[in-house]
Amino acid sequence: MSPMLLVSIAVFIGFAALAGAIGLMIRGNAENDAEERLEVFTNLKTAQMGKEASQKSVLLEPLEQRDNVVVEHLLRLINIKLLISQADLNLTVAKFLAICAGFATGGAMIVILTGLHAGLLPIVAISAGILPLLWLLWMRRKRLKAFAKQLPDALELIARALRAGHSLGAGFKLVAEEMMPPIGKEFARVFEEQNFGVPFDDSLNDLSERVPNMDLRFFSTAIILQRQTGGDLAEILDKIGSLIRQRFQIWGQVQALTGEGRLSGVVLLALPPLLFLAVYTLNPDYVMVLFTDPMGKKMLAGGAFLQVVGALVIRKIINIKV
Repeated sequence: MSPMLLVSIAVFIGFAALAGAIGLMIRGNAENDAEERLEVFTNLKTAQMGKEASQKSVLLEPLEQRDNVVVEHLLRLINIKLLISQADLNLTVAKFLAICAGFATGGAMIVILTGLHAGLLPIVAISAGILPLLWLLWMRRKRLKAFAKQLPDALELIARALRAGHSLGAGFKLVAEEMMPPIGKEFARVFEEQNFGVPFDDSLNDLSERVPNMDLRFFSTAIILQRQTGGDLAEILDKIGSLIRQRFQIWGQVQALTGEGRLSGVVLLALPPLLFLAVYTLNPDYVMVLFTDPMGKKMLAGGAFLQVVGALVIRKIINIKV
């Protein structure tokens, strides 16, 4: 049996074992989603929900935790189930991990079939296995952007419904019926949870967790405060909607001013790998020294580390929060 075939089999078994282990770890002893919802709707978890709601109420949490941004991103990457839910994809965690393992195996087979150097096999396999995760993050980001753009219109629609004499729940129902997904679907879920007896504050807390948007947290906090202290909620919603529109306008100006920096970052980050592929196509032996010589391996690792550092620095420069 050839060494390349042994390497490919080892890669496949490794990724399959990793996918199974992560799947079992994520699954654990957690209850089924349907069972949890039925228990909530039949008030079997009322006491537990009240205790948890008092501990993690929206009013007790800061609107934006800048000190824990990195930790939050890492936790979101680990919680694949939450990412799939936020991207609104019809996938399970097991299926997603199987797709990642399939992509990794496909990348390893491409290296074997094309006759590339064996040192490229783990790099290509890992890169191919990460592609589904990148696609998932892109779909999640796309949906959250669409939700943020729809939020001002939804707030104004609820404010008009309140001025017309409708209840807040009727305003949520109006948004669910009149507006397209994703915001229509999320508001419809909140309205349905109220019909099943879930407390309104708990529904808003769940909505804020499913959709990590700072403006939505402003909205949830305003509703909870108004329900506790009173006030003109319609006027508050109009002001929040106007604030969101102004933020979008300023964000567009920032994007225009930082366009040159973002383009420069893309060029600088893409140049080393493209140059590597070009030199490998012209003279493979010249590039393979990086994988065979000990000093070459150190230089390759150092170059990859500096690439990551450069990407983080460029992202910090051009990523201006509004």
